[in-house]
Amino acid sequence: MPISISPEYLLWYLPLVVAISLVLAATRHEKQDLIFVQAWRNGVWITSFMGAIAAVLWIASWWI
Repeated sequence: MPISISPEYLLWYLPLVVAISLVLAATRHEKQDLIFVQAWRNGVWITSFMGAIAAVLWIASWWI
């Protein structure tokens, strides 16, 4: 049985990841260019991690 999610919940993902990434980067760096580079890296890492978790849950729901 597939896991269903409303598309409206996915709309909250982008601003949430942007906010978290910028706050994490701003706590580590003071220069603006370094903040944006680190925020981009954090955003990619968070998205990859969430995608991996979603893939594991999707495979687990397919097996059960």
